[in-house]
Amino acid sequence: MLVLGIDTSGKTASCALCTEDTVLAQNTFVTKLTHSQVIMPMCKKMLADAGKTLSDIDGFAAVSGPGSYTGLRIGIAAVKGLCFGLEKNCAGVSALMSLAYNFKGAIPVNSLICPVMHARQDLVYNALFRIENGKLIRETEDRITPVSQLIGELEGRSEYVYLTGDYAETIYTSEISEPANGRSKLCDYSHIFLAPPHLRAPLASSLCYAAMDMGFSAPDELNAEYLQITKAEKDLLNNA
Repeated sequence: MLVLGIDTSGKTASCALCTEDTVLAQNTFVTKLTHSQVIMPMCKKMLADAGKTLSDIDGFAAVSGPGSYTGLRIGIAAVKGLCFGLEKNCAGVSALMSLAYNFKGAIPVNSLICPVMHARQDLVYNALFRIENGKLIRETEDRITPVSQLIGELEGRSEYVYLTGDYAETIYTSEISEPANGRSKLCDYSHIFLAPPHLRAPLASSLCYAAMDMGFSAPDELNAEYLQITKAEKDLLNNA
C-alpha cells in the first residue's frame, strides 16, 4: 500500500510517501510561510523525486488535531480535495498519536510516551501511550491539561516516561511548584527523559504508519478535532 501523509498542525510542515515497510520520501521543515503556500508544492516535488504520481497513491492521511486551527484546516482540506478528485480514501490521525509513532521500536517495552503540545498560556495538549507487543496502545484520550497537573501526574509514574512534542523541553525543565525529595524539575527524575530533537518533531512518515494501522475511510468522514473551541465559536457564545 502506498500512502501520502500531510502534517500541517503546527509550525512544521511535513509530507511523506510510505509503503508498509519503507519510507520512500519525506520532506519536513519549519516554515514562516502559511502552510497553504508550501504544502502542495512540497508534495509535488516529493512525488517527482520518488518517481510517483498522485494516481499511484492508495490512501491519504492528514493530522486531524489538536493543533493550529488554520493549519489543521489547510491539511484536511488538501487531503479531502485530493481524495474526492481521485476517488480515494483517507485517514485522520491525532497529532499526539502521530508524535507517539515516532517511538515505535525505539524505546523499552511498557515505557510511556508523553506527547506535549502547547495549547495556550499554561495549558498543553497531551496524551499518554505505551507500546505493547509491537503495538501502540493509548493510556489516555487526547486532552487539554494544565502544565502543573501534567507535571504532578508524571512525577508519580513508576515507568520510564519519554517526553516529545513542541512543549516537551519546556515541561522537562520547568520549575515544579511543590518540589518533592529535593527534585525541583522533571529533569531531576531518573525515570523521565526528554526525547532528542529528531523524535520531538512531527513527521509525516509516522502519520502514514499510524493511518495504516487505523485504516482508511471516505473523505467526508475526515474532520478536525480541535479540543478547544475556535474563536468563531467563542464569538457566537459571547453574542448569544
